[in-house]
Amino acid sequence: MKASTMPTGFFTTPGKFYRGNLHTHSTQSDGVLDPKEVCRRYQAEGYDFIALTDHFVGLFDYRITDTSDYRNDGFTTVLGAELHTGTMANGLLWHLLAIGLPVDFIPPDAPHFRPVEGSESAASIAQRARAAGAFVAIAHPHWSRMTEADARSVTAAHAVEIYNHSCAVDNDRGEGLMVLDYLLNQGRRLNLIAADDAHFNTPDHFGGWVMVRAQQNTPEALLAALKAGEFYSSQGPQIHDIRILEDSIEVDCSSSVTIIVQGNGTATVTQHGMSMTTAHLPRERLANSPWLRITVVDRAGKRAWSNPIWREDLGETLPKTK
Repeated sequence: MKASTMPTGFFTTPGKFYRGNLHTHSTQSDGVLDPKEVCRRYQAEGYDFIALTDHFVGLFDYRITDTSDYRNDGFTTVLGAELHTGTMANGLLWHLLAIGLPVDFIPPDAPHFRPVEGSESAASIAQRARAAGAFVAIAHPHWSRMTEADARSVTAAHAVEIYNHSCAVDNDRGEGLMVLDYLLNQGRRLNLIAADDAHFNTPDHFGGWVMVRAQQNTPEALLAALKAGEFYSSQGPQIHDIRILEDSIEVDCSSSVTIIVQGNGTATVTQHGMSMTTAHLPRERLANSPWLRITVVDRAGKRAWSNPIWREDLGETLPKTK
């Protein structure tokens, strides 16, 4: 293979990065602020868009909150909902995000936040939501105490919520990286999102977001970019570029103290430093991994995460094992 730069798609796609939150609640379900005020606050904090994902249960009239009136020249919204149906192995109700869900989406039998015997499975509603045009994500797997088998059962998801700020703030169960890596190690093509799950009744807002690269800040362009994986997730740091070379990986980012490339199993290569804005990490330890993902950590301990980069998408083949 030639020792040439192979940039990942989300840094070469025409357009720019737009900052957005994909998990938010309002008074239309169990949040404490009305939709207009939620949108106003996110725009005031420098966000380019949000998805207001109120709980899609009968208690709240199976509502997909319409935020279209709160769009303006500098801010847009993507309609969505948090779906609930079926039960996990622990008997608890499933939570799935559906971004870009049509307003006529047929609800499951979910009259409240308690499981209903014989109701539609999470696998089924995820498939229906995806078929209806939504970007589907598995929400807060750590908080839900989700098992690997639970996660494997939902095959229609585009992503796993690997950071949920509300869960991190309120109960220190905000991560989903273990579930994500379980699935990646089995060859599942999944991306990852960071989000707030904001209700505004605790300091559960403005802590995790996605940076989506799109040509326009419109619901249609953002949704297409999310489905294509043209984004990264962050608590603060910025990832400017990732270049995959024959023997190394180059990462350009905002000032950081640690840059990590993770791969299958325990495969990892790490660079530590002071105020790093570029890192060159050797690939030798990752030679047998079919995928790579990058984590950037700043001085305050905040992180940014790339989506997985699959080597076959770069035209590479794994070495044969004896």
